[in-house]
Amino acid sequence: MIYILFNPLAGHGDSEAQAKALAAHYQEPVSFLDITQIQDYHALLSPLSQDDAIVICGGDGTLNRFVNAIEGIEPSCDIFYYAIGTGNDFLHDLGKKPESEPTRVNDYLKDLPFVEVKDQKCRFINGIGFGIDGYCCEVGDKLKQTADKPVNYTAIAIKGLLFHYKPTNATVTVDGKSYSYKKVWIAAAMKGRYYGGGMMTAPEQDRLSESKELTLVVMHGSGKLRTLTVFPSIFKGEHIKHTKMVAVHTGKDIRVTFDRPTALQIDGETVLGVTEYHVCAKLPEPATL
Repeated sequence: MIYILFNPLAGHGDSEAQAKALAAHYQEPVSFLDITQIQDYHALLSPLSQDDAIVICGGDGTLNRFVNAIEGIEPSCDIFYYAIGTGNDFLHDLGKKPESEPTRVNDYLKDLPFVEVKDQKCRFINGIGFGIDGYCCEVGDKLKQTADKPVNYTAIAIKGLLFHYKPTNATVTVDGKSYSYKKVWIAAAMKGRYYGGGMMTAPEQDRLSESKELTLVVMHGSGKLRTLTVFPSIFKGEHIKHTKMVAVHTGKDIRVTFDRPTALQIDGETVLGVTEYHVCAKLPEPATL
């Protein structure tokens, strides 16, 4: 059996139709499940065998929801991912395009790091954005509530840099070593290279590295115009060449503290009023079904 788990909230409102169209690719029987309605993943996954398969249809947020829902469970069957989201940063990191056939992702869903924010802990697949990127998600969420058009996050970022977003001071601690930065625009902890719909924030990060290290990227110390000049280079990963205003740290335990509350995003999902986050690459071993 092929179990297609789709997220009706992903993409541009046609995710269910895209998921059902995918059934034509399979000769096996297909079962469709709305991922937002699944209450018991253990009951769903425990009967599955190696002859079955799961296909997750959605975006980065859907993958995030899935990996957190199966916390402590390691499915015995193959898991595939079919991107029908808007950002698709995970797929981009794998070097594939949205029209690509479903990709097996079992190896990518293992040993994922977790983030602690406001006494809540969850895994993440791409990265944690703190600063202008969190602000962009906050504004984007508001626009989605009032307009049907796709949100232009690049335009939000430019307007934020010029007029609305105020940088913070930050203290970051990476594997026990602390650093202080002023005028912080971005403080992103990355498992993959991409976030924010195509920004190559951490171009040297390898999500399958044996070390399990994460990359922290801090854009800091510059004014609005200088930051705006350098900001577009983040889409090609060339921002890290500006070493006077971009610091890169790698480690397994990262804590970032801002001097005022700011929005934060976890794989594109917004958390408001955050002053501190903690990410760690070490996770408990999951149980095997």
